[in-house]
Amino acid sequence: MTDSITLSLSSDEIEIIVDALEADLEGYVEAAKEARGNNNREDVTTFTEAATRIQTLMTKLQDLVEE
Repeated sequence: MTDSITLSLSSDEIEIIVDALEADLEGYVEAAKEARGNNNREDVTTFTEAATRIQTLMTKLQDLVEE
């Protein structure tokens, strides 16, 4: 993830992406809970990392819309 791109989006388009990311985030949080319940530490780590990265991206996008 070292490459950076410039992209023009409307506020509505950013909100659509944020909504999709929220649904994706919920899936990863649930998957991490299930993996934790199955004592699968590797999956817990993977799903938690994915959820964290999605949350970070969502925050960046939401900051753009709130401006």
